[in-house]
Amino acid sequence: MSSSRTETLVDVTMPQMGVSVAEGTIVAWRVEPGDRIEADATIAEISTDKIDTEVPAPVSGVVAEILVPVEETVSVGTVLARIAPAGGGAPVADRPPPLDGVTAGQARTETPSPSKTGNGHRRYSPVVQRIATEHGIDLSQIEGTGRDGRVRKQDVLAFLESAAAEEPPLHIESPYRPEPLAPAGDGGGLSRIRRQIGEHMKRSLDTTATCTTWIEVDMSRVEAARARLGVTALSFVARATIDALREHPALNAWLEDERYTRHTEVNLGIAVSLGDDGLIVPVVHRAHELSVEGLAARIRDLADRARARQLTPDDVRGGTFTITNPGQYGSIMATPIINLPQVGILDLEAVIKRPVVVTDAEGNDSIAIRPMTILGLSWDHRALDGALSAQFLATVKRNLESVA
Repeated sequence: MSSSRTETLVDVTMPQMGVSVAEGTIVAWRVEPGDRIEADATIAEISTDKIDTEVPAPVSGVVAEILVPVEETVSVGTVLARIAPAGGGAPVADRPPPLDGVTAGQARTETPSPSKTGNGHRRYSPVVQRIATEHGIDLSQIEGTGRDGRVRKQDVLAFLESAAAEEPPLHIESPYRPEPLAPAGDGGGLSRIRRQIGEHMKRSLDTTATCTTWIEVDMSRVEAARARLGVTALSFVARATIDALREHPALNAWLEDERYTRHTEVNLGIAVSLGDDGLIVPVVHRAHELSVEGLAARIRDLADRARARQLTPDDVRGGTFTITNPGQYGSIMATPIINLPQVGILDLEAVIKRPVVVTDAEGNDSIAIRPMTILGLSWDHRALDGALSAQFLATVKRNLESVA
């Protein structure tokens, strides 16, 4: 009977969020054993080093068992729960004992808020409470659009967007700077997201043969063009990088163990700062098909949705090359860490006016004030060499200095 029961159950597994994501953490369960659930309805909330997302039920039926407790981190492919499909005839197991002292039901229970309505305490889902806690929001100020005035995730995100006094830059800090030490006796520590980012970065340094090459670029033409178009320098650097990747396709590649794969499409990752939550790298898919203006719009959309926690798994999946932009506070040089399994990452630093030697058409030298920047390319010496990396940077420089 046990064998027959097992054969009729459908596994719910930890999904694969991208080739570089090896594990995920259960944030909350939306169901408990014995609950009925429809196909594609959310069964659990999970977090990885790239994104927080929801796991849908693969079939309609009854939740037979929950195998992984809240806050436990497991590998991709691990069975999280099992569902007895509707009409499958599989008996549902008795409700299991608590997982690490917390039942699945408790994990998904919505905690009453101190605020009240005419019908008593308002209740919020775990994801709503988590977002509110992260941003210091009083949920009683938000008018819910759900059933019976329930405050939904979308309501909190809309409140955050409307309350934003100013839009922060795409990337205002190096993602590799360690978290400040907690004051003595505070007992503080790194957040889960910070720990996951740190583990991903350490894995990259342990795996890749990282080298970094820098080049100076005169941004005079870019500054004039971006002022005319009303876009940022990043969108011009993105377009120049895409064109350089098409000319030097060896950098538009993955190296997984000893398998090296070149990609024909450029799926461009753009690092976006999430403040205290570290950083995330959403992907502009098929970036080679976009103009400077199109890249600017797509990058802005991804950055806005990243800060509003509205990215989907597809938004962070499949990147073939990454650009990071930490120069917002005037930094002039950095050594970015490669975003596995990619083989290169480009660092855009601050554009600063300074005196440089310029040569006119007749070969005469003079001193002039020019907006200059330093581009840094970290590259994996297992897949590339210094000459090719320097040629790639020279192509990016040529593209930027010849902007019409």
